[in-house]
Amino acid sequence: MYCAIVDHPIDVTAIVERVSRPANGATVLFLGNVREVNEGRSVSGIEYTGYRSMAERELASIVEEAAALGDTNDVAVEHRLGELCVGECSVAIAVGHPHRGRAFETARYVIEELKRRVPIWKREHYIDGTREWVSATTQPSEQLADIGDER
Repeated sequence: MYCAIVDHPIDVTAIVERVSRPANGATVLFLGNVREVNEGRSVSGIEYTGYRSMAERELASIVEEAAALGDTNDVAVEHRLGELCVGECSVAIAVGHPHRGRAFETARYVIEELKRRVPIWKREHYIDGTREWVSATTQPSEQLADIGDER
């Protein structure tokens, strides 16, 4: 198992190598990349910031949970902080497992829990020069539904 919060470009090959074993019939790789359009607005980049010590602890907990649920110790995750350009990788998750179904499920667990629990925030930079903090886990329609549920 491996996880890290990093300030440098993610080496995807190194992440995959961390979970490669002869016993694993499947290796699943998830990459989260900065996209050029979000909610109809042209994006020039994203700034990721976080509460590093808490993020590292929570990410480690998620990786341990995922490993136990997926019955594999071959889980590797890196999340990048700082300013990223369109196309750059912000998060990489690799899972090795003897069976593809468990590998996919384990990787999905990691990304969903990471988005929900790890204190990392993103501020999109738009082509028009404006910047805006955005939710990592919900779309605007879901945010409105959540507000209605809290009443």
